[in-house]
Amino acid sequence: MSRAGAPPTLARSSAARELGLKRGEFDLAVMLGRIRTVADPAGGRRRVRREEIDRVRAAPGFPESLRKRVKTVGTAEGADLMDITPARFTRLARAGVLTPVKFYVNRYRAVVWLYLEDELRQFTASEASTPLLTGRAPEGLRTRLEAGADLRARNWRSRHAGFLLRQSEDPWERAAAGASLLDPVQLAEVVRDPYERAYLNRLKPEPLTQAAPESPTTRIVERIVTADDPNEISWLRANLILALEEARRLRPAPRPGRPPISASPRPHPALDPVPWPTAHITEAAPHQRAQETGLREGRMPEPGGDRRRDEPRGLFKWLRKWT
Repeated sequence: MSRAGAPPTLARSSAARELGLKRGEFDLAVMLGRIRTVADPAGGRRRVRREEIDRVRAAPGFPESLRKRVKTVGTAEGADLMDITPARFTRLARAGVLTPVKFYVNRYRAVVWLYLEDELRQFTASEASTPLLTGRAPEGLRTRLEAGADLRARNWRSRHAGFLLRQSEDPWERAAAGASLLDPVQLAEVVRDPYERAYLNRLKPEPLTQAAPESPTTRIVERIVTADDPNEISWLRANLILALEEARRLRPAPRPGRPPISASPRPHPALDPVPWPTAHITEAAPHQRAQETGLREGRMPEPGGDRRRDEPRGLFKWLRKWT
């Protein structure tokens, strides 16, 4: 029950302290949907309702149960947990079988990928995963690795895209979420209007690093965040086109000399995003394949009604060639 006189919402740092979580634990819990946030009416960072704090606290086993669900491990610890060698763990991750949940750049400017311990335990316990953990790897996986495949960044982006969509409550914000994963050249080709591009850039998510804009760390992070796979780029471009159609129906992008238009609390129904391309991910267990398609977790909820009549069918037909 909420305390009398307590503020209706809390800043993320205050919410983390009240829940007894480290900042990294709290941010990951938000990303995974364990802790729900709401938009700040003043336009600042998203906040946490007092009722949400009470809900999380009331969960069985709190806070250890929550900490366990957001605990991450690196390659060595993950391999030990799964009783395989670090080399085999890395091969599974590079092939797209294991999906990172976060990453950081260490002092040697190497990318360190982190995985959810809970997901690795589930994966190891699944009978469908046994062929991947023992003996000779399946031929398809070996062929992929011999060709130099490394799907860790791509799979992380799919998961990150789902998180961004879940945090977007406005069509322009949803468009900005997808646009943030495209490089400037791709974005300019899809969004020809400079005022729309400027608006999307203004709404894009916060950077994942506080390093200086031109620092080596920032360049590494930007490379990971930016889509580089042809299928992935095609998917993002097509969904950006759909998102822009929806956003334009709601309101135009701000322009000089035009008064701003407030967002409608009930925007036009969102168009379903095309499923994230998963052509390269074939050997994962069923529950893991669902995790690999991160946007399925972040798909905006159906507001009801038959929306297919509004979809640009020609675009979907073209896009199926890539998926």
